[in-house]
Amino acid sequence: MEEKDTIVTLIDEDNGQPVDFDLLLTFSYEGKRYAALQPLTDVEGIADDEIVLLEIVKENGEESYRTIDNEILLDEVFAEFQDLFDEEDEGEE
Repeated sequence: MEEKDTIVTLIDEDNGQPVDFDLLLTFSYEGKRYAALQPLTDVEGIADDEIVLLEIVKENGEESYRTIDNEILLDEVFAEFQDLFDEEDEGEE
């Protein structure tokens, strides 16, 4: 697990507008890397307390983000994120 203090700007596919996210952490799950992001501005379809989980992929030597289309995989990645986030919380107490 890697902690980040980074702002990530992604383009909203629906309207082409940039959206800033706080990169909460990156982590590995079953050989792939994932990012947990929280929007810094209002995004349609995402509640204030929700996070976005994306797969980190390397293309042409650069990292990019890909949505997780498989619902079962998304649930598993979210469970892994929750476990890591809870461990981090317990370590701070």
